Amino acid sequence: MFLLNPFKMFSKNKTSEPTYDEQRDLFLYAQNRIKEKKRLYYHFIAFVVGGIFLFTFNKIFNYYPEYNWYLWLTTIWLFFLIVHFINVFVTHKFMGPDWEKTQLDKLVTKQKKHIEELTRKLEQKSFETPDKTNMDTE
Repeated sequence: MFLLNPFKMFSKNKTSEPTYDEQRDLFLYAQNRIKEKKRLYYHFIAFVVGGIFLFTFNKIFNYYPEYNWYLWLTTIWLFFLIVHFINVFVTHKFMGPDWEKTQLDKLVTKQKKHIEELTRKLEQKSFETPDKTNMDTE
């Protein structure tokens, strides 16, 4: 599915074919997204079954029936389910692999500029300071 054509591997126009590393990254990204969505669906199923269980335990088995404590627990659980949903479907789109690559490029560029600035300062200082060994011999 993700294999490269062996005859095109040694062609001069390599930009049209994705590299093995890019294909592996895409495959791993897709695999991780599937796992995230699968965990969210399991979380939703557990929420529904757990909510039914809590309601049954509170109302049918009369465990503190004067309080609707199952509503509090279900509301708290719903909050965590919504946070999980936002993390998988909303936040991930904004902070996905493209965002990570952009941030990495920004940090690398910033670091290169800082290194260039330090080397420039070092070169300036090496030209500005007189050689003390020559002054002592004179």
